[in-house]
Amino acid sequence: MKKNGMKQWLVAAALLVSTAAMAQEREYVIVVHGGAGAMGSLEEKPEIAQQYYNALDSALLIGDKILAAGGEGHEAVRAVINYFEGNPLFNAGIGATVAADGSFELDASIMEGKDLSAGAVAGVEHVKHPINAAYAVKTQSPHVMLSGVGAEEFAREQGLEMVEDNLYFATPKTMKWVEQFKEESKKNGTVGCVVLDKQGNLTAGTSTGGMLRKKWGRIGDSPVIGAGTYADNASCAVSCTGHGEYFIRHAVAFNLCARYKYLNETVEQAADYIIHKELNTDAGNGGLIAVDRKGNFAMPYNSQGMFRGFLYKEKGSSEVKKGCAIGQKVVTVGK
Repeated sequence: MKKNGMKQWLVAAALLVSTAAMAQEREYVIVVHGGAGAMGSLEEKPEIAQQYYNALDSALLIGDKILAAGGEGHEAVRAVINYFEGNPLFNAGIGATVAADGSFELDASIMEGKDLSAGAVAGVEHVKHPINAAYAVKTQSPHVMLSGVGAEEFAREQGLEMVEDNLYFATPKTMKWVEQFKEESKKNGTVGCVVLDKQGNLTAGTSTGGMLRKKWGRIGDSPVIGAGTYADNASCAVSCTGHGEYFIRHAVAFNLCARYKYLNETVEQAADYIIHKELNTDAGNGGLIAVDRKGNFAMPYNSQGMFRGFLYKEKGSSEVKKGCAIGQKVVTVGK
C-alpha cells in the first residue's frame, strides 16, 4: 500500500457505513458503490484491491470536479456512472455479467429529488451507456421506463451512442464467470451514485448488467424506481445493490426515504434497519448508499463486502474529505 502512495486506517464499523452522527450541513456530497457481495477477501489481495480503490477514487473525483464547479446533481451522477459503465471491473456497461443465453442485457435508472422526475431502461443490448438512455427517457419522453427493443429504438432516435455487436460488453473476466464465478461467489453487481449538489438538490442513479445467467428477460431492482433507485429533496437519494427480487419486494429505496420522512429516523438508522433487519440476509444480501438533504450519508451492507466510496465538502471549508472501501478498511487514495 505504501508504494502506491496510499494512506489507510481502520475505523469502527459504524464509521464505515455512515457519517450520520455528524450534524454539520455540507456544501456537496457524492457517494458511489460498485456492487455488493463476496468481495471482502479482496482486501487480502493488495494488487487487486488497489485497482478497485483507484477506480472508486477516480469516480469520486469525476463527480467532485462537476459539483465543485456548481454543476447539477444529474450531471455528476451521469458522468460517474458513465465512467463505471466503461470500466470492466464493474458489472455495468462493458463489465456486464452474462445472461443464460450468452447475451448481455443492461438496466439503468436515474431520479431527481427536486421534482421527482425519473427515467429508466431495462433489457437493452446495444446501448453503450444505459444511464444516458435512462436520463433521456426522463427528459425526452412522457414515460418513466422503457424496455428491450423499444428502449433501443428510442435511444437511437435520441442520438445516443450505440454498439453494433452485443459482445462489445464481454470481457475475459465476464466470460470466465460463466464457468467459475457462479459457483464461487454470491456477488450481485451493480454501480450507483447519489449526490447532494450545491443547489441542495438530491439525485440518484443506478446501472447494472444484471444477475449472472439470468433467464426469461429477468429484470431486477436497478431500473425500478422506488426499489433500486429513489430521490426526494424532502428526504434522501438512494441507490441499491444486491439480490434484486428482495429489494423490489421491500421497495428498499423508497422505504428508506419514507422511514426518514415519516418516522423521523436518521439516514443511518433507516438504512441500517432495512439492510440488517428487514431484508433476509441469507438470500436478500446486498447494500445501499444514501445521502440525506443535509449531507449525512450511509453505506450499509449485509454481505461480505461492498465496493463504495464517499467525498464531501463542508460549508465554509476548503477541505474535501473522501474515502473508499471494500470490506472493513477505509482507504484514501493519493494522500
